[in-house]
Amino acid sequence: MRWLKLIGIGLVALLVALVTAGGALFFFTSPERPVEGSASRAWLDNREYAVGRADVVFVDASRPTSENRGVPGKPERTFPLSVWYPRDVDGRLPLIIHSHGILSSRTELEYAAAHLAGLGYIVAATDYPLTSGNTEGGANALDVVNQPADISFLIDSLLAWPEDERPFAAAPDPNRIGLSGYSLGGLTSYLATYHPRWRDPRIRATAAIAGPSTGFTAQFFANSDARLLSIAATADALIDFSSNGATMTERAPDSSLLVIEGGSHLGFVGLADPAFRFMSNPDGIACNAVLGVLDDQNSVDYNIFGDMSDGVDISLASPDICADMPPPEAIHPGRQLMINQIAMTSFFESVFAPEPERREQAWEQLSVHLPADFAEASVATNR
Repeated sequence: MRWLKLIGIGLVALLVALVTAGGALFFFTSPERPVEGSASRAWLDNREYAVGRADVVFVDASRPTSENRGVPGKPERTFPLSVWYPRDVDGRLPLIIHSHGILSSRTELEYAAAHLAGLGYIVAATDYPLTSGNTEGGANALDVVNQPADISFLIDSLLAWPEDERPFAAAPDPNRIGLSGYSLGGLTSYLATYHPRWRDPRIRATAAIAGPSTGFTAQFFANSDARLLSIAATADALIDFSSNGATMTERAPDSSLLVIEGGSHLGFVGLADPAFRFMSNPDGIACNAVLGVLDDQNSVDYNIFGDMSDGVDISLASPDICADMPPPEAIHPGRQLMINQIAMTSFFESVFAPEPERREQAWEQLSVHLPADFAEASVATNR
């Protein structure tokens, strides 16, 4: 039995060594943070409030969910919702609705949602009925045309949420409503903000992250005076930078463009660090997954959004998704997550903070300090 005991001791020692080595590897490959005392470090770390999260289900009985690849449709649209909020705060607070990407979920940008909540925001995100990763029959990108109305329904539901049913005292401010969206959710956010027939005029600010936009013209973006921040990455294999984000400030009034040099598409998702820390560019994973549910349609079909009278130019269609493979090497995903979090926070604060001094400070953070503290970031604006 002595030899069994020795083997056990050896296995324990090996396990301890592996855990120690893994911890050291994790530590020594962590992303470089902005220097202590810098403006960006403060925006990255500081929160005013403890954060809570509530999960609720809202049902829109007035609109159906379509049949999807043999899965029967439903007479209603159901929205499992997560809401992040500051604890022990009352009054009226800005409301942000986040829209997830294809095959993703409502928690994809929880790091940013929780940080905004810590600064006094109510942030809500749902799993859409037919585009999330748990969609029966597989995610269906064509249902994006229904998601602007989903956003309006969620805004209505959150504004009408009875105080005695809410798990927090604060209420959403109907005059301070914003959107964030990633990938297909970025496209959803553009539609909900600017589409001449689908837009919700209550939306005052939108942050679209890696969202397709090629077919949307200056006429399309003239339909709203909402403030816009587009966030784009140059090593994004799914949403071509040159035909989407690069021209945004030429098309959209009162807009800003944050470019992350070497950023990847998956680098915006919270699990990117540490999950993809040791990959040259994780977008190959995303390409395989997304192309598998697009039903041989590997580019955005702008026909479904309208025509020239709607400000939609189908002749400006995007290049095929994942047409240029393998993608270029990406930056550390942890750096990309930090840039995105600071950008989203400072952008919404530059619009919704109640004090003029705070709004100006936030705009300076976005336009000046963020690019100064991160070599990978640059900001262009036509504000």
